[in-house]
Amino acid sequence: MGPSATQLAESLALNLRSVRQARGLTQGRLARLCGIPRSTIANLETGAGNPTLSVLARIAAALRLSIEEMISAPRGRCELFPKGTLPTLERGRTGATFIHKLLPHPIPGMEIDRMEIGVGERIAGVPHRPGTQEYLYCESGRIALSVAGDRFDLSAGDVAAFPGDTRHSYQNPGPRPAVGFSVVTLAPTSSAKPNRLLKKSVF
Repeated sequence: MGPSATQLAESLALNLRSVRQARGLTQGRLARLCGIPRSTIANLETGAGNPTLSVLARIAAALRLSIEEMISAPRGRCELFPKGTLPTLERGRTGATFIHKLLPHPIPGMEIDRMEIGVGERIAGVPHRPGTQEYLYCESGRIALSVAGDRFDLSAGDVAAFPGDTRHSYQNPGPRPAVGFSVVTLAPTSSAKPNRLLKKSVF
């Protein structure tokens, strides 16, 4: 049996109020971002509102949340996910290359993976939708990043930023396994355009 209408309204009220305050938004500011009356936000935060799907979608988009996150019962402050409970994908030919998913809960517009690349192994990246930006951090070993035909060699501590909607791949040219972290994020919904140039820096 699923949650009752009252429970959904209470969860929505608590989630909306806490996320709005955490983002530093007033009810009026959030209402303007959503294109709805401030009174609607106020009613929802008291648990008295009965929003349409369109209103929920507007608020979720403004707060960069999913509708499910808006109406789900709030989780505890900390959840522990023991080793092996999050998805791990095996890649490559030698059985020594793995991609570990690091986000146990969905975060709209973001993916974070830990990559263990075996010696001599190559991982083909999947181009994401236009406007996506990707960041690669080399934790240990060496990673050769190929982006649209150009190669960039990363050592421990190096970071590469590149458009994630282009053809790319990761390869370990070193004598020992390499570890890297990949962060994929959608471009912000503003007039600012993502930097299309690949940069390399050291932490």
